[in-house]
Amino acid sequence: MGTYTLLKKDGRAKRGRFETVHGVIQTPVFMNVGTAAAIKGAVSTMDLQEIGTQVELSNTYHLHVRPGDEVVKKMGGLHKFMVWDKPILTDSGGFQVFSLAGLRKIREEGVQFHSHIDGRKIFMGPEESMQIQSNLASTIAMAFDECPPALSERSYMQQSVDRTTRWLYRCKAELDRLNQQEGTINQQQMLFGINQGGIFGDIRTAHAKQIAELDLDGYAVGGLAVGETHEQMYQILDQVVPCLPLEKPTYLMGVGTPANILEAVDRGIDFFDCVYPSRNGRHGHVYTKYGKINLFNAKYELDGSPIEEGCQCPACRSYSRAYIRHLLKAKEMLGMRLCVLHNLYFYNHLMEEIREAIEEGRYQEYKKAKLEGFSLAEQKDCGE
Repeated sequence: MGTYTLLKKDGRAKRGRFETVHGVIQTPVFMNVGTAAAIKGAVSTMDLQEIGTQVELSNTYHLHVRPGDEVVKKMGGLHKFMVWDKPILTDSGGFQVFSLAGLRKIREEGVQFHSHIDGRKIFMGPEESMQIQSNLASTIAMAFDECPPALSERSYMQQSVDRTTRWLYRCKAELDRLNQQEGTINQQQMLFGINQGGIFGDIRTAHAKQIAELDLDGYAVGGLAVGETHEQMYQILDQVVPCLPLEKPTYLMGVGTPANILEAVDRGIDFFDCVYPSRNGRHGHVYTKYGKINLFNAKYELDGSPIEEGCQCPACRSYSRAYIRHLLKAKEMLGMRLCVLHNLYFYNHLMEEIREAIEEGRYQEYKKAKLEGFSLAEQKDCGE
């Protein structure tokens, strides 16, 4: 299965190497989100190779609904289907329990959904989630959990976390069974467990200690960035990460902004994913070392410079802000594509810089300089 080697620590920041059946992941890493087995914005897997993507993330629920995980299995699994030979992480469908609140009913066995596409009934529990992810044949499968709103009442949160723990045991047993079956495409599929508990530090830490005993391939902190403040998120990480095994990768789910990533790395997080770079890119919002800019702003109409001077992404090597702005205004898909490519390159390159800074024992200075650069830009460009 996966072998995680802790190469260097700088304070609590970890620099790791995670060996998988689909190649090595250098951590900290940002996973590029391709929900339905593609990055939104017409970005191909060849593009992902070019911009330095290490891990692609796809969604269990969405692929189960369309085209169907059985279809993906018949096509040889997700790697063959989307033509990507590096690691893939599939999330479990648990977040959809949260985001499709109006369309679902939670029971001990699992969750009854109505498909957001055609309204048909779908049942997903721990076993179903593992079976779907096994059909997809991803490198890393996520345990099926409930992601309750961060600000849920304490009594509900405790019940939910206890159920998530019971589901985790079922996920582990089912994935162990599937990995031993002859027809399974990836018999080395790994399982990451998910810590929940909202903003209740004691529930979080007790849950972290409990799931750490299962000796899984990795551990995620879920249920953050869903309604609490950034400060509350950082406080939870301060409490939870020390309760998770140091010699296993840690994953902060669905986070976040470049500033969130810098702060979470400082608290011992290895893996990140977020739709921000692709979603913002599709709306003309692009990241630079001086913060985020909105290319729809009139001041870029005659701006002949690239999105960011010195950036080596496919957009910045060839095109001006003025041209990309024109494409966006004209609703040409190329405009979205170039912005998404730039943003993903920016995130992937940020992680490279983070890894170097930890290796060289200068993470604190690096983080401070980066955050100062972002906040100066926000003050200067507050109209963005």
